[in-house]
Amino acid sequence: MAAGNDGASKPEDDDPFGYLYADGQAAGAQPPQGGGYGYPGPAPAQPGVPRTSYNQVRTVGERQYGQPQQPYVPPQQQAPYGQPQAQYAAPETYGGGPGGPGGSQTRQSSIPPQRGGGSGRGPNTKGLLIGAVAVVAVVVVGIAAAVISNYGNKDKDDQSGNTPSTAPSQVSQQPSTEPSADKTPEELPKQDAATLKLGGSALTETTVKGAEGAGGVYVSGFNAIGSSVTWKANMPSDGKYRLTVRYAIPAVDANATLTVNGKANSSPLGLKNFVHSSDPNLEKNWQTTWAPVSLQKGENEIKISCEQGNQCNVLLDWLEVTPELGQ
Repeated sequence: MAAGNDGASKPEDDDPFGYLYADGQAAGAQPPQGGGYGYPGPAPAQPGVPRTSYNQVRTVGERQYGQPQQPYVPPQQQAPYGQPQAQYAAPETYGGGPGGPGGSQTRQSSIPPQRGGGSGRGPNTKGLLIGAVAVVAVVVVGIAAAVISNYGNKDKDDQSGNTPSTAPSQVSQQPSTEPSADKTPEELPKQDAATLKLGGSALTETTVKGAEGAGGVYVSGFNAIGSSVTWKANMPSDGKYRLTVRYAIPAVDANATLTVNGKANSSPLGLKNFVHSSDPNLEKNWQTTWAPVSLQKGENEIKISCEQGNQCNVLLDWLEVTPELGQ
């Protein structure tokens, strides 16, 4: 069926859209009045006639969607990718020239450049790039500020003479002249009685077992008046000490005279039966006693002797100076 030129009397027998095209308009096709099949406006229902469309029908190319429609461009005339391209236009926009049925010159208009490289709105990559650059710039500025601050603190420490906290502590190589809080115990003398200067009837023996002197030697014969042992003890400092003596007795108390640096003690040196032994065997009665003495720094003469009024039946093993109680 040719559009709009068959002379049909009824709309359903004719092309209802013939008036929309240039050849139909040339043939005298006119839009029907009062509505009908495919035409705007309500129309009364008629037997055998389809229901009237309520859609607004327009001429092809007349409706605009945000921007003007552009005429069709043949493929050989399309612009390269990314450049504005012409789009299809309705036939009635063509003139009578070579570009359309009427022979007129084809009307074309350019399309505004579209963002995002395609139809519609693409991602805002430029904005994202600017934001990323801004974040990097902030980080760089923060690091630079921290480095400058550290160098500034270091310069201040150098100018004020303060040692940075990271520098290793310096250990003084010069020995301290301050006295130590911990008092080192003094080495006090000890001497075997057999090595001392013997006087009177005193002599050395090894008969009785249990003596601690070198080789088991001890001093005997001390039970006669005038017998003595003399010790030259070298002391590290002045002070009060104890004179400790190891001896043996036949389960009977004894005593002797103690003289320090030429001065005899007011009380005799007690050589008692502290172990409370009842066995007169000397080997079973070795024990110790002590007496307080005041000694001077350097050499001191300590003498134990059997004088008038002493009970001197005793064996002498060794003598030792020890600290006084409480020191």
